[in-house]
Amino acid sequence: MRALVVEDEPKVASFIAKELQSHAFAVDVATNGVDGEQLARTHAYDVILLDWMVPRKSGLEVCRSLRKDMPHVPILMLTALDGVEDQVSSLQAGADDYLAKPFDLSVLMARIQALLRRVRGSRESGSHLVCGDLTLDHEARSVKRAGQEIRLTAREYSLLRFLLMRKGRVTTRMEILEQVWDTLFDTETNVVDVYINMIRKKVDKPFGEKLIHTVTGMGYVMKDPGA
Repeated sequence: MRALVVEDEPKVASFIAKELQSHAFAVDVATNGVDGEQLARTHAYDVILLDWMVPRKSGLEVCRSLRKDMPHVPILMLTALDGVEDQVSSLQAGADDYLAKPFDLSVLMARIQALLRRVRGSRESGSHLVCGDLTLDHEARSVKRAGQEIRLTAREYSLLRFLLMRKGRVTTRMEILEQVWDTLFDTETNVVDVYINMIRKKVDKPFGEKLIHTVTGMGYVMKDPGA
C-alpha cells in the first residue's frame, strides 16, 4: 500500500507519515500543492492525504484537478478549517472525506481504512477482479482463466493483482517496482519485464488472446479483449 501526504507543516507531516508506516504503508510527502499534484500524477497511490492550506497551489485546487483524471483514488482532506461550508467545499471539490485538525491518529487511520474498504468494494466487487475471462479471487488466492486454474508464485500473483486493479490504465515499470516490490531498484533493472513475461506464459500464451499489453516507452496495461 502506498500513501501520499501533502502537508506543509513538517511536524504534522512527520507524525502522519510515521503512523502510516506503522500500518505497512510506503509514504511520500510533499510540502506544497504543485509538488503534491506532480507526485500524484507520477505514481500510483492507494490514498492521498491533502491539506487544504498548502502553499503554491491550495489543496482544494489540487483536489479538483486530480479528481478529473483520477476518479477512483481516495482523497482525504485535512484542514484547520472546520466550518460546514468548508466541509461542503471539500466534498464538492472531489474529496472523499474531511478531517479537521487537530485530530487523533487513531481516528485518521480509521477514516483511511474506511476509504480503502469502500474503494476495494467498488473496484473488486467483493474480493474478485475480472479481465475478460480471467478472474482473481483474492480471498481464496486463486486465479482462473476460462475456468482453468492458473498456478502463480507469490510475486507473480501480486504483480497480476496490481495490473488487474489498474485495468485500463497504463502502469509504469517504476510504479510496479514501488507497489509490488515496495522498493526502488536501479532504473536499468529488467526484473519487471522478466516477471511480466513469466505471467504472460501462464495467463496469456495458453489461451491465444492477450490481456497484458506493452505500451512502448511507458509500461504495461491490462485490458479486456477488444477494449
